[in-house]
Amino acid sequence: MTHPESKGPAVRRIFPFPVLMLPLLLLTACAGSGPGPEETTLIHVADPAPGFALELVDGGTFDLAEHHGDVVLVNFFTTWCPPCQEEMPHLKEQVWERFGGEGFAMVSVAREETADVVAPFAQKYGAAWPFALDPERQAFARYAEAFIPRNFVISRDGLVVFQSSGYEEPEFARMVEIIEGELAR
Repeated sequence: MTHPESKGPAVRRIFPFPVLMLPLLLLTACAGSGPGPEETTLIHVADPAPGFALELVDGGTFDLAEHHGDVVLVNFFTTWCPPCQEEMPHLKEQVWERFGGEGFAMVSVAREETADVVAPFAQKYGAAWPFALDPERQAFARYAEAFIPRNFVISRDGLVVFQSSGYEEPEFARMVEIIEGELAR
């Protein structure tokens, strides 16, 4: 069957369906499938934060052990994840610009991506904090099994004091309050 104004088969009329489904598929990929965030979280509040040392996009290394005594935000993300993209400006404005400096460290850890993809992403958001590479999910696998973005706030004592998955403004605001409280201690 063809449309009266078309010269091709009716299949052309369903072309928008895959295009319209792409955003839904990307959101699903960010969130993961199967068990939910709670079931896939390996590190919880009051647990010691697992250590890691990862190569930075700029060629240095971020070693969590070097930040013992600081309040640390570890942010796991990917460049293609819409909630991760939505969260980046808030990380910059509400966290890094407010708390960045002595006593506070922050690192965004790119899961399964390379520096040539992550560097322009960080630049796009004007991010001045360290961006690390976790190409084989070795660091991520110590914290969670699925779902991004993931945020873990680590106390000066090396304990997780906050963890979240996904991006929601109320939860993000709670994280900012916890960072502020930890820095005041």
